[in-house]
Amino acid sequence: MSTNASSTYATLSHNKSKEESDEDLFTVPDMELEALQPPSNSNNTPPPPPPQKMGYPEKRRRGRNPVDKEHKRLKRLLRNRVSAQEARERKKVYAGDLELRAKQLQEINSKLEENISTLNNENSMLRKLLMNTRPKVGQSIEPKNDVLSEH
Repeated sequence: MSTNASSTYATLSHNKSKEESDEDLFTVPDMELEALQPPSNSNNTPPPPPPQKMGYPEKRRRGRNPVDKEHKRLKRLLRNRVSAQEARERKKVYAGDLELRAKQLQEINSKLEENISTLNNENSMLRKLLMNTRPKVGQSIEPKNDVLSEH
């Protein structure tokens, strides 16, 4: 890691140890402003310019600079942290919904079991009543017409 990137990382790590609000956790630090500021040297001399190849103009390649790499890495880590937190929240909501649904289904199940028990009791009572009103094996089914034959 370069000294500027490691000092930036150390600053972020130090700031992380303090109390952070939720808003601070979801903000991405602006690393480009820090990259534009010269690193703090003890002798306050500007850093030497990067060496150039003979015959080729200097091209700045985005992402090859250690500060840019560190910036991308920190942004990726923060995005990952936010994404993980959102996934945990979704999982918590989903688990809560499942628990609520399970409780509702258990209540419905107990009511249905109670209905089954009631209907089974009613069914057995009706079967007994039917058995008591049927004629016995030796009895005839003819209606008693005693009243009608007297007339």
